[in-house]
Amino acid sequence: MPEMYALKSEEQSQQLQLIQREEIEDEEDLIEAIDKLIAHGINAGDVRKLQDAGIYTCNGLMMQTKKSLTGIKGLSEAKVDKICEAAEKIVNFGYITGSDALLKRKSVVRITTGSQALDELLGGGIETSSITETFGEFRSGKTQLAHTLCVSTQLPINMRGGNGKVAYIDTEGTFRPDRIVPIAERFGMDAAAVLDNIIYARAYTYEHQYNLLLGLAAKMAEEPFRLLIVDSVIALFRVDFSGRGELAERQQKLAQMLSRLIKIAEEYNVAVYLTNQVIADPAGGVFVTDPKKPAGGHVLAHASTIRLMFRKGKGEQRICKVFDAPNLPEAEAVFQITPGGIADAKD
Repeated sequence: MPEMYALKSEEQSQQLQLIQREEIEDEEDLIEAIDKLIAHGINAGDVRKLQDAGIYTCNGLMMQTKKSLTGIKGLSEAKVDKICEAAEKIVNFGYITGSDALLKRKSVVRITTGSQALDELLGGGIETSSITETFGEFRSGKTQLAHTLCVSTQLPINMRGGNGKVAYIDTEGTFRPDRIVPIAERFGMDAAAVLDNIIYARAYTYEHQYNLLLGLAAKMAEEPFRLLIVDSVIALFRVDFSGRGELAERQQKLAQMLSRLIKIAEEYNVAVYLTNQVIADPAGGVFVTDPKKPAGGHVLAHASTIRLMFRKGKGEQRICKVFDAPNLPEAEAVFQITPGGIADAKD
């Protein structure tokens, strides 16, 4: 009897792996490479110009305005019209039924945070094709979650991972590769291989930060990325723009960068994880226990799919509250920071 059970479970695991492989193949079919335009009568030289401008998929092309496409050197309005017509034949960017939308949602992967309580709060983990933002004071666990996700994203799908690589844009100099080692060991992974699957860049200005995002398209078109971390999203904007006189320009530039992040998330089915800072809220008043609010204003609030508020608990415990989400109730979870990354809190 036990032998039969073992055989049955082995068969089930083989079927599971097969289903996952089929799902991955189906997902690859969703991303249409830009060079497919050549078969629809578009000049190879013009396709190369699109690639030089950071556009590597037909999906990404359809997310661009014609004004931005005509801004690419060597592409006239007539050429852009022809390119867009060809792309429309390859990618459907019109209306779909609710049933099709539900089917499309099945390609969304949920990546474990390392804490079961936090995963349950998030409906299974950090979602791909969307932006998850965490905000809170320093030492509230935002960067610790980023480091844990660097490892958990590389786990196989059946272990609640993302089975993909990680891109990390660091604006505050908080990334610590040595921190990855004990987290990898906790998950039973080879630390050197995990580190090799993380591409890292230190950004020094908001322009540098935006250009790093543009350069990611080429890498994501070639390799299976599943997570993009920006830690923190607002820091350089607060430094490079000062005073109320520059606030409107700052918010406009921030909106452009967030638009780029949304497109990356949806174009490549990548989870985007942003950390954000808090600012004092003068309107909070004396009756509010914690008169702080996330930086970035309405521009950042509307761009983030899921907003999480982190605050300190006792000792190494941290509390996460769902601040805003389209499909999650307002609730809280307690987690703990350990040498092996984010984990469930001990009583």
